[in-house]
Amino acid sequence: MTDEKLLVEICVGTTCFVLGAAALQSLEDFLPSEIKDKVDVVGSPCLNCCRNRNDGNAPFVRIGGKHIVGNASIQKVIAKIEEVLAEGQKDA
Repeated sequence: MTDEKLLVEICVGTTCFVLGAAALQSLEDFLPSEIKDKVDVVGSPCLNCCRNRNDGNAPFVRIGGKHIVGNASIQKVIAKIEEVLAEGQKDA
């Protein structure tokens, strides 16, 4: 795995924000210490995920530019981050 941080984008568009993204903005406070320095958490004006119903429902989070977490909660997002980081270590 490279030293590049894993980008975690929280959709803060109106629908996502109202349906839970506001609470997701504190995600960094809940990250386990062993992964905290491996991720970069940012807000995104809109990820356009609500257009594709296959991705679930708002709020949405995109991890690493390709993994979409629908119905996102802090626990679900952390689990997916850990999964993506573990896959990255296998590829190294």
